[in-house]
Amino acid sequence: MELSGGEALAQQLVREGINQVFGVPGVQLDFAVDGLAQVQDDLAFWNTRHEQGAAYMADGYARTTGEPGVCMIVPGPGMLNATAALSTAYACSSPVLAIVGQVPSEHIGKGLGALHEVNDQTHTLGTVTKWTGMALKPSEIPQLVHDALHQVRSGRPAPVGIEIPPDVLEAREEVTLIDADFSRDVVEPDPKRISEAAALLASAERPLIYVGGGVLAGKASEELRQLAERINVPVVMSLHGRGALDNRHPLAITSLGGRRLLPDADVILVVGSRFLDGHAHVMKTNPSTKLIFLNTEERDLGAPRRADVAIHSDARLGLLALHEALAPQERSGILLTLDEVRADAQAQVDAVMPQAAWVRALRQAIPDDGILVNELTQVGYLSEVGFPVYGPNTYITPGYQGTLGYGFATALGAKAGNPDKVTVSINGDGGFGWNLQELATARKYSIGLVTVVFADNAFGNVRRMQKNRFNRTLATDLVNPDFVKLGEAFGIASERIGSPEALVSAIKNAEKANEPLLLEVPVPELPSAWHLIHDFLPQPTR
Repeated sequence: MELSGGEALAQQLVREGINQVFGVPGVQLDFAVDGLAQVQDDLAFWNTRHEQGAAYMADGYARTTGEPGVCMIVPGPGMLNATAALSTAYACSSPVLAIVGQVPSEHIGKGLGALHEVNDQTHTLGTVTKWTGMALKPSEIPQLVHDALHQVRSGRPAPVGIEIPPDVLEAREEVTLIDADFSRDVVEPDPKRISEAAALLASAERPLIYVGGGVLAGKASEELRQLAERINVPVVMSLHGRGALDNRHPLAITSLGGRRLLPDADVILVVGSRFLDGHAHVMKTNPSTKLIFLNTEERDLGAPRRADVAIHSDARLGLLALHEALAPQERSGILLTLDEVRADAQAQVDAVMPQAAWVRALRQAIPDDGILVNELTQVGYLSEVGFPVYGPNTYITPGYQGTLGYGFATALGAKAGNPDKVTVSINGDGGFGWNLQELATARKYSIGLVTVVFADNAFGNVRRMQKNRFNRTLATDLVNPDFVKLGEAFGIASERIGSPEALVSAIKNAEKANEPLLLEVPVPELPSAWHLIHDFLPQPTR
C-alpha cells in the first residue's frame, strides 16, 4: 500500500504490539505524529513537558511491565535532553526504543546549521544504546522498526535507537508492512561449562549464589528460586538485583547481610551481575573461593574478575541447566545461620533514624505487588538495603548510573504501565527539581502516582560530604517552593506530612482514589546510611 513514512512508522509499531509511546512533538516529527493520530484506537501517545521526562517514562514502563518502552523525540537538543534517561535505561538493562528525528536527509553530516543539527548525532545516540539504525526511504521503515524491536528483546536488554529524517517521514511510496515476530535471540549455555559449575557447587561446603539485575532483566526469578531451593543455597541480592527473590524467602539475603557471607563462602555462583563495587573493584571474597560467573554479557565474565568457570548464557537458560545438572542437597543449620544474618542486618538498618521509620512506613503502606521507585535521597539510600522487596520489578533504581532526578518521571511511566498497582515515587527536594514540570503530565493523564518529596532544603548528601571532607559547605542550600501550593497549582491533590503514621494513611487513601497525589515531608539534616550500602567508602573524619 502507499503510505507516508510517518504512517508506516505508526502502523508497524502497532503490528509489533506497541500500544504506548511517550514523547514530545516537534517540527521534524510532524508526519510521525500524524501517523500516530491515525492509529489512536490502538496506540496511545503520552506527550510530556520535556524529552527527559518522555524517555524516563519509557524506561519506567519497560522495567515494570517487561515490555518495550518507546519514546519519540526531536533531533539535536531533544535527543540530548533524553540521553540522561537513556543512559539510566542502559545501566539498568531496560528494553527501551528511542525514535529520534533527524535533520533532512540531504543535510546529514554536512554541518550546514540545519535546525537542531548536532555533530554526528548517530554516534552520540550510540553511546547510550546497544544498537542504532536509520531509514532513508519510507519503504525501509517497517524493517527498521522490526529489527529494532528484535534487538531490544534479544540478548541483554538495553535501549536501541532509530533515526528517521523529516523528509522520509513525509514522503509517500509503496510500503510493505511486516508481520510481528516476538522471538528473541538468546545465548544458550555450553553443557561442558554447566557440568564444571555443577561439580563445584555439588562439592562445596559453604556455597553462595550472588545475583544482580541481569536476573530481573532476564525474567529468571522463578528459575533462581527453584535452583536455590533444590541445593539449599543462600541468595545474596546486589543493590541492583533486589526483588530477584522475595525478601521473605528463607534463603534471601540483602547485600548488607551478604557482607558476612561472601568472605566465608567456598564457592560463589554469580548470576547476572558485574560483581563489582561502586569503584569498579571486584567484590571482596576469600582468595581461595571458587567463582562461577553466569552472564549473557560476555564482557562481564572476564577481567578484572577471576573466573574458575565462566558461563556465557542467558540467565534463565543457565539457571535451568544448573537445576537439571544438580541433585537436591540438604544443609542442616543453614536457615538458623541466615536468620541470624538477617537479624543483624535489620538491627543495623533500624539504627539509622529517623529514616528507618519512614522506610517501615513505606513498606507498610505499599501492597506486596505495589511499586516503589527509589531516588538518591536520604530515605532512599536506606531503602537500598532496608526496604523489603517482595517480587521482581516492584523496586526500581537508577542502577550504577546513579541518575539524580530520574525517579519522578520514571515512576510516572511505571504507573502508566501498571494503572491498577499502587506506585510510589520517593524524592529529595533536590532531585525532584529535575522533572517537577511533569506534574503537568500527571494531571493531564490522571496518572494516579503517589509522589513523596522529603525536603531538607539542601542537596543533603553533598552537604554532608563537604562538611566531612572540608569542614565547610558551598552551593548545597536550596530555595524551594511550597510543594503543597506547587502541586495545587497543577491541579494535583497535595498534603504536608509530619509523621510516618500519616504517610501510611495518605498512601492507603490514595490507593482508593487512584489520582495523582503529592506529599511534602519536611525533614531535618539526616544521618548517613552510606556505610550500610558501600563498605568501601571512607568514614567521616570530622
